Amino acid sequence: MPVETVVLLPGTASDEVFVRSVFTDPLSQVGAVLSAPRVRTLSERLTALENAAAGHPIVVGGVSLGAHVAARWAVDNPHKCAGLILALPAWTGTPDHAPAAQTAKISAEIIEKQGLEAALVNTTGWLHDELHRAWRGYGDQLVPHLAEAATSTAPTLEELKTLDVPTGIVGCTDDPVHPVEIAEQWANAIPRAVLTTTTLDAYPHALGRAVQAWQRAKG
Repeated sequence: MPVETVVLLPGTASDEVFVRSVFTDPLSQVGAVLSAPRVRTLSERLTALENAAAGHPIVVGGVSLGAHVAARWAVDNPHKCAGLILALPAWTGTPDHAPAAQTAKISAEIIEKQGLEAALVNTTGWLHDELHRAWRGYGDQLVPHLAEAATSTAPTLEELKTLDVPTGIVGCTDDPVHPVEIAEQWANAIPRAVLTTTTLDAYPHALGRAVQAWQRAKG
């Protein structure tokens, strides 16, 4: 059998380095290869999926905003999507007052007024290290990207119901920015979805559990 390539997108102001660190090993364990494109804007995320799907249907997904973009692309391109691997979907439909959207908006305002370090002052451990690296990598694109992410639209539940492909979803039971209820809604809506969960203590590598959920969804 040919090796399956899975294209996964980063979350808001995250990057391909984080995606690789989380998903390379879980995908290799099931005989799949990760493609983690370097993308900085919403349009670049969509273009990466379009380019990857030029020859045949592909498995796509991502983390948070990356999951939203991948699911939206799958809704719009049902014949190009062979499966979904989704970590931490943050809202359904319009963001309204979703915690992740508010966090992105507030971060953009702090960076614009006080600088990058001021926005990172309350982060610690691996999250501080990841954001420090990834945010610097965005350069002048960081604030505009945070602003566009905060107002971006995820698929609605009705749209998610049309995604008849094997889907693995991971949600977090104690992450206030990515409420597990959203992951549960997505899993209930997508016909062939399997949901698994993790906790903040197990971050970030436990997000790779979405790969095992995808495998179970394949039957």
